[in-house]
Amino acid sequence: MTTTEVSDDDFQEILAQTRHFVRTAVVPREQEILAHDRVPDDLREQAKKMGLFGYAIPQDWGGLGLNLAQDVELAMELGYTSLALRSMFGTNNGIAGQVLVGFGTDEQKSRWLEPMATGDVVASFALTEPGAGSNPSGLRTKAVRDDADWIINGQKRFITNAPTADLFIVFARTRPADDQGAGIAVFLVPADADGVVVGAKDAKMGQEGAWTSDVNFDDVRVPASALIGGSEDIGYRAAMISLARGRVHIAALSVGTAQRALDESVAYAATATQGGTPIGNFQLVQAMIADQQTGVLAGRALVRDAARRWVNNEDRRIAPSAAKLFCTEMVGQVADLAVQIHGGSGYMREVTVERIYRDVRLLRLYEGTSEIQRLIIGANLVKTAQRENT
Repeated sequence: MTTTEVSDDDFQEILAQTRHFVRTAVVPREQEILAHDRVPDDLREQAKKMGLFGYAIPQDWGGLGLNLAQDVELAMELGYTSLALRSMFGTNNGIAGQVLVGFGTDEQKSRWLEPMATGDVVASFALTEPGAGSNPSGLRTKAVRDDADWIINGQKRFITNAPTADLFIVFARTRPADDQGAGIAVFLVPADADGVVVGAKDAKMGQEGAWTSDVNFDDVRVPASALIGGSEDIGYRAAMISLARGRVHIAALSVGTAQRALDESVAYAATATQGGTPIGNFQLVQAMIADQQTGVLAGRALVRDAARRWVNNEDRRIAPSAAKLFCTEMVGQVADLAVQIHGGSGYMREVTVERIYRDVRLLRLYEGTSEIQRLIIGANLVKTAQRENT
């Protein structure tokens, strides 16, 4: 099938609608999301009607068909509010959905991508384990052949959207790594399959409304048609490519949240007074705002460049890691400065920058920690230089 491109005019309309939805419908209800630890059903329905559950799924399969350069512009808008909103449909468009888009058979895509695009199916990316996080080569979940079927056993941890998932994209080892590959396959496992046990919702530092939990697979039997791409050796490559793409998205999300923290800081500094003088008139406060603005501008430029390189197939390894590393570290610094600018008020619950400060800490951990990104960047630069010298 051919992939239909979204025109600039159409995309600008999608972007404008998303921005309006975020600023007018979601931002006023952030405290409700925080207090109840859930995104209200009516906001979920609006997101479904807008096509947000499938914005990065190709139009051939019922989605909006945005490429990564467009994806990051949308992500910067979504990052402006509670990160639970984006998390609600993030796995459909990102790390879970892209495995199917990139590696699924036509039959698998036909069965699952359209209901994912409409939001009728929530897909969850089941890779992380107690002993295998940023480096999936260490995973222990096993899949063993039983005639034409596969039997899956293992435990997954911190799985986003697991409590509401209809489908798990499950990575499992079918054999030890060898010369043929990593021995990691990926399977389509319906959440209601016998032996799938979803644990209690995790209690996290932040990101209220974005649910994660453990998932156990106890002798879960799936047919041969559940093996994504029909190959045992697709799993590791599918995970790496999906995660790399996701890193650019997370970087963009970080820029959106940093912009919100900056806007909150400027608004507070312009109105809050100390000794009768607006604190924004003080040079040290202005310096903090200047550092925030510089980080936001640098992050936005880096994200856009990394997305362009991905779309043009120029760099799908170093640039995603560099963008993710810089932007997730940057938003942490911007959030910290936002709390500092707010003073004691910034430490109080139900103040926006306090929530942001907690929410963004996770961004440095998932889709590969900052340390993993540094290893990817450094190792690949050195390997490139070594190849050029041989």
